[in-house]
Amino acid sequence: PMKLRDIPSACPSLWRCLPCPPTELRLDLVLSSGQSFRWWESSPGAWTGVLEGRVWTLRQDGDRLWYTVYGQEDEHKEEEERDGCPAKAAKLDVAETDRILRDYFQLDVGLSALYRAWAAADPLFRKVANDFPGVRVLRQDPVECLFSFICTSNNHISRITAMIERLCQAFGRRLCCLDSRPFHAFPSLSALTGADAEARLRALGFGYRAKFVSGSARAIAEGLGTEGLCQLRTVPYAEARRVLCALPGVGAKVADCVCLLSLDKAEAVPVDTHVWHIARQRYGVALGGKSLTPRAYQEIGDFFRGLWGPRAGWAQAVLFCADLRKGQ
Repeated sequence: PMKLRDIPSACPSLWRCLPCPPTELRLDLVLSSGQSFRWWESSPGAWTGVLEGRVWTLRQDGDRLWYTVYGQEDEHKEEEERDGCPAKAAKLDVAETDRILRDYFQLDVGLSALYRAWAAADPLFRKVANDFPGVRVLRQDPVECLFSFICTSNNHISRITAMIERLCQAFGRRLCCLDSRPFHAFPSLSALTGADAEARLRALGFGYRAKFVSGSARAIAEGLGTEGLCQLRTVPYAEARRVLCALPGVGAKVADCVCLLSLDKAEAVPVDTHVWHIARQRYGVALGGKSLTPRAYQEIGDFFRGLWGPRAGWAQAVLFCADLRKGQ
């Protein structure tokens, strides 16, 4: 079985790095705060997870983001051992792995400048920002993001993470085994459209969400398709949101999470009851009666877009992370 790779200095040939100061990215804050549920801290400061059908370990050291990718090289090593002849396939292209990470963490968006602008516009943001630098928004695969967030209703991070792990084990392609832990790709859309998908999901403990996962998978397969879902990146925010809200189990908040975290809608502000309370208590936004109505939802999003500007969803991610940490 493969072993998790040690620290970069121990085997530099297997590790690559990108320049990336902690003010631009803090892995420990971003990967544990409920944006994605597929990363775990495999050793102190090292995060292992699945991205684009491969298993990666990431870590930070000073102003560098280090990464190693399991899979290709290791697969060929195993093939060589099996066949007794060297496999001639190319290793993963460095330019390609750099590109995947830059895209996933949206590293072309300068975060420090955004923090400065939000702090100037919002004294409450300014109070939090110093303790929580480097919180940025991931750019995820839309299928993975949608089905992950359908699982988040009435749920908390550790339980969602365990559910998604079971989903991937049951429906996803097996990628490799690391330290005797199996890793699976996120299921394809077609894997989730089988006639028995809902029953299998119920058996995995998905409860009422089983119907939404299999129903949304079928609705997309028969309508937009995976391609069409990805193409929502190019349409206006309101339209993308409308299309998503037509899917089973997708309300305004799940739609906004998918818009923000996978469809390039940086202005989407997911509002749950928690954000609604923050808006009322800390910002004095007098909206909504005793409950978060659709109208109050829209007005709170509009309030934060007015306060923080076109990347309001990114600013909200910082506050959400700070609140989560203080709650823990």
